[in-house]
Amino acid sequence: MDKLFENNKISRRQLLQYLAAMSAGIALPLSFIGCAVDPVTGKKELMMVSRQQEIGIDKQQSPFQFSSDYGITRDKKINSYVSQVGKTLTSNVHRLDMPYNFQCVNATYINAYAFPGGSIAVTRGILLELDNEAQLASLLGHELGHVNARHTAEQMTKGQLSSMLVGGLSIAAGTQGTGLGQLTQQLGMLSQSLLLSKYSRDNEREADFLGNQYMVKAGFSTKGFVGLMKMLQSLHEKQTDTAQILFSTHPMSSERLNSAVKREKGMYHSSTKHPLNREKYMDSIASLRGKKKGIELLQQGEKYLGGKEYDKARSAFKKSIKKLKYDYTAYVLMSKCLMVMERPLQALSYAESAKILYPEEAQALFIAGIANKELKKYNRAFKDFNKCDTVLPGNPQIKFYKGYCLDKLNQKQVAADNYMTYLKMVNYQSNKYSQYAYKRLQKWGYVKE
Repeated sequence: MDKLFENNKISRRQLLQYLAAMSAGIALPLSFIGCAVDPVTGKKELMMVSRQQEIGIDKQQSPFQFSSDYGITRDKKINSYVSQVGKTLTSNVHRLDMPYNFQCVNATYINAYAFPGGSIAVTRGILLELDNEAQLASLLGHELGHVNARHTAEQMTKGQLSSMLVGGLSIAAGTQGTGLGQLTQQLGMLSQSLLLSKYSRDNEREADFLGNQYMVKAGFSTKGFVGLMKMLQSLHEKQTDTAQILFSTHPMSSERLNSAVKREKGMYHSSTKHPLNREKYMDSIASLRGKKKGIELLQQGEKYLGGKEYDKARSAFKKSIKKLKYDYTAYVLMSKCLMVMERPLQALSYAESAKILYPEEAQALFIAGIANKELKKYNRAFKDFNKCDTVLPGNPQIKFYKGYCLDKLNQKQVAADNYMTYLKMVNYQSNKYSQYAYKRLQKWGYVKE
């Protein structure tokens, strides 16, 4: 327990003052930086976020987004290939001193994203939509454009990002996420895209311009960028469910495609003779292409899950498991579906399989903990939550559930420690979890009226 509470009882007012003080000091404080030079334009701009803070925010937030997307792929060939293509671009960017890294995550929805410190990810879903290496370079180049133009830092300076992103992972347990809102609400987990910046159309124009520039300088044909824009425009016109998050964070328009075509005919016309590397791309993602039917079943299942058609979702996930066999995402999604259907024993079976498939990833551990809690196996649940907290520290909901399990096991002191930590992390937000934790601390005499 924090020293403030050792051998002491405090008043309710003192507790609230203490929690308020904790919430006032954010994990990555924004000191006023003043004028900075735009790395792209060379012009002075008002900027309240330093390079070190961008990197710090990235390190703090990107692991949660990667986990929300079912972790980084364990297919080393694909991840190495994505990283290799990304690194061919970084010698041409404006911010050469950023610690760039490129990952493929296991999610099946169609998306790519960047964090401000240079962590860039593509999903398995979008890799299956691309046709050649030049398109992949265009996609990664676009995300590099966001980092180099400092779009996230710019939004933070203008106060356009939520206090959660600025202040750390203070997430209300009841946060309703995009697509799988009810599921997210019930399981208390992060939703896809919760931590991602929502770019403006001007941001997208600039990232397109920079991304096109970076990929051409790296030796790729500008036709790859036009091809990427055509693919995105087609998905946008079809209103594809699996691309909803992509277009909510990266607004698409025919203007973006038209601008790419103009650059192809104009400033980058000479690059049209450069390679697209289609054969190399297809060979490099061959293992993923072999899973395409199984991944499409996962996409269908997620659509049904978001629409609360749980029997259809379960059927799609069951078929995908047969197709994909040992796919971590398939087992986690089936486990989530069964939890929402209030079948914790069956959900636990799939979560345990997922834990074996990817032991260093957090989602299966969390769901196993929830299932064991529902089955009143509090000792097992605590072990799952504790391991989850080790694998991916910083999720306040884990602290609550650790406290809850210890509470049920009559380990009052350590339960109180976890409840207090939870209340600090959520800034004493008024939700059913914080109210429960506060009442338990009050009952045990840690808080007096």
